[in-house]
Parts: sequence; C-alpha cells; structure tokens
Amino acid sequence: MSRPEPVRVAFVGAGHRGRAYSPWVREHPERARITAVAEPRTHQRSIVAADSGAAEFSDWRELLAAENGRRLADAVVITTQDRHHVEPALAFIEAGYHVLLEKPVAPTEAECREVLRAADGADVLFGVCHVMRYTPYTDLVKSVVDSGVLGDIVDVQHLEPVGWWHAAHSYVRGPWSREAEATPMLLAKSVHDLDWLTYVTGLGIRTVASFGSLRHFRPENRPDGATERCLDCPVESSCPYSAPRLYLGTLRERGPVWPVDVITDADDEAGIIDALRTGPFGRCVYAGGNDVVDHQVVAMEFDGGAAGTFTMTAFSEQTHRQTRLFGTHGCLEGDGEQVRVVNFRDGSVRHTDAGIRDGMNAGEGHGGGDAGVMEAFVRAVATGDPTYIRSGPLESLESHLAVFAAEKSRKNGAVVQVPQP
Repeated sequence: MSRPEPVRVAFVGAGHRGRAYSPWVREHPERARITAVAEPRTHQRSIVAADSGAAEFSDWRELLAAENGRRLADAVVITTQDRHHVEPALAFIEAGYHVLLEKPVAPTEAECREVLRAADGADVLFGVCHVMRYTPYTDLVKSVVDSGVLGDIVDVQHLEPVGWWHAAHSYVRGPWSREAEATPMLLAKSVHDLDWLTYVTGLGIRTVASFGSLRHFRPENRPDGATERCLDCPVESSCPYSAPRLYLGTLRERGPVWPVDVITDADDEAGIIDALRTGPFGRCVYAGGNDVVDHQVVAMEFDGGAAGTFTMTAFSEQTHRQTRLFGTHGCLEGDGEQVRVVNFRDGSVRHTDAGIRDGMNAGEGHGGGDAGVMEAFVRAVATGDPTYIRSGPLESLESHLAVFAAEKSRKNGAVVQVPQP
C-alpha cells in the first residue's frame, strides 16, 4: 500500500506565530510540506518558506488568485495580527481550504460568530490555536479529572503569571499595547486560560464578574529623571523594565531569539541598539500610549454551581500557569510540569510529572502546545477525522464568549451572563 501524500500547507502570516508553527512542518516532511507563504515582509516570509520550495506572495489575496484552477495547498494556517483574522479566514473557508486560525478568532463577538458559523457550515476542517489544549501537561490534568478521583469539581483557582518583562515587551511596548489596534488583554492573552479551564474540567462558564485596570504602566508612575527612551535614561540601570537589559541580555545569553527577533531582523548588538533608538520597543514603559490592563481577575460560575477565579498579572516572574482544583473527593495542584493529587478517600498524596521541561511562553513552544496543535490539525486533514481537533468552532466560540462577557463586566461593573453559542 502506498503512503499517503503529505498534507500541503500554506501559511498566511509569517510573523512570530507563523514562525512558531512552521518548524513542525519542516521536521515532518513525510506528514506535511509548506507549499505557499503569504506575508508582506520579505525577511519573515523567507524564514517560513526556507528550504521548502514554497511559492511566496506578499498578500494572501495573491495566493488565492494564483491558483488558476490548481489549488496550491490543502490547508492554510492563518497567523496574521488579531484584527486581520476575519477576512482571510472567511475567504479560505469559502474557497474550501481546511483552516487553522491563530487565536483570538476576532476582536468582536459578532465577527467571531460570523467566522465560526461559516466554518461550522462548510465542508472543511477548522481549528483555533488554543495551544494549551494540546500539551502533555494538559493531558495529565484532564486524565486526573476524568478519572473521578477528585469527585465533583467545586472550586477552581488559576493563575497566569505573564511576567514583568513579557508584559513590558508585548503589552506595553508591543503590538498588543492598545485595545483599539489589537484586542483587550484578556482576549489577546488569556482566552487560552478560560478555554483551558473549560476543557480540563468539562464545565462551561455561565456567569462572570471581572475586575482589573492599567494600574502601573502610566505616565504618573514614571520615576524622577526618566526620559522617553531607555538608551538615554539616567535611571535605566535601576529600572526593572529596562529595554537594553532585556534585549541585549537575551542576545548575549541565547542569541537572536524571541523576544529579540520581534524587534529587529538584525542579529547583532548594533541592530538591537538601532531598534531601541528608533522603534517602539525602546521607549519608556511609563511614556503612555498603551491602554490595555496590566492585571485582571475573573470570578466565574460554572455549570452545576462550581465556582472559580482566574488571575492574570504582569507583576510576576514569567513561568507556567498554576492551577488548583478542589473536588468533593480530592484536590489537585498543578504547576505546568507536574501535578499533586490528594485523595480524600484514603489520604494518599500522589505526584505525577508530565515529562515536559519546555517553558510556556511563545519562545519555548508553549510547553509542547505549538507542536501539538500542528500535529493534531495535520492528522485531521490527512485522515478526514475532525476529532483530532480539540478546539473546533463550537469550543472556540464558547471560550471567546466568556471573555467578551468578562470584559463587559469589567467595564460596566456588573455580573454578566455568558451568552449561549
């Protein structure tokens, strides 16, 4: 019996997320191959297209127009910026491509419903990159819950420690610093977490109340003597958010990897210094211009009356999420690498390691989640079996609706019911 042909994959967007998913394809040539890349920036496009013979386009519309009756790919991975997901997603769904879409689906509830309704009604496979669903650690936590050892889940505590330098990089200086140009912090960063909680517990979120604000990264908190840019600042050396310390330090310790490769195409100190002198990543975190929250709490009521809290904070070390699940017959503590389970029936305590030491940040593959979502999506396309995709249209809509409800609560100071999908 002949082996099936590799799945042909096109990438729409070759920024950091596109460059995070594409290595899996290159590492599994018997399973998939990159046949097209659409990205306006030549350098980024060439990285994803490297050694693949992929057709290169400066715009996704050119990719669709270039078919001339012959489809260039079986599936497309869309990793454009948040506010540029809807149009290509709808176009590729309509054209009959299988689609893997970076989260969030869209910045508004109406647009999310439009995309996910189109995907659900089309004869295509569709998934959203809720990468936390696809990690070995997640499999471990879910297996404990599904085993019944905890009994019925009653309470949930979940922490997302964004990290002080990651917050400054992505959400103060970076592309997600302004809600009008990207999305709210909870949608950009933490839709992963609300989605993950519903997945591992099996419980939908029904009611939310949320609190949070831009507490620290404001002009009135600027230290005395601070200037507009770190390179010229007399207090830079004592500032925890020093851009030279972050980017030059990363280059010296690990090379031109994330987050250095986000701020410049250069791979030397001169290039980084130039980027810090001229670009947004070198400006003072207290200079203003950013408006997304730097801390937020969401209180949740789940199906069946279980309750939970989620905390997102910029003011932490950058590490794994941390979770506690409290059940009627046992409780679980997880740190992203292992879980500790107390069994109330016999008083036993069990520690289980997930066997993963990769970090949960974007530069370290999200604990195996980046590779996991690509593995699942390609397998689904190759076999025609949608069950490999853990984050399809309905699941993704539910988590996005919970986020939109939480944002409505935060802004209006009210308890909000999560709409039905």
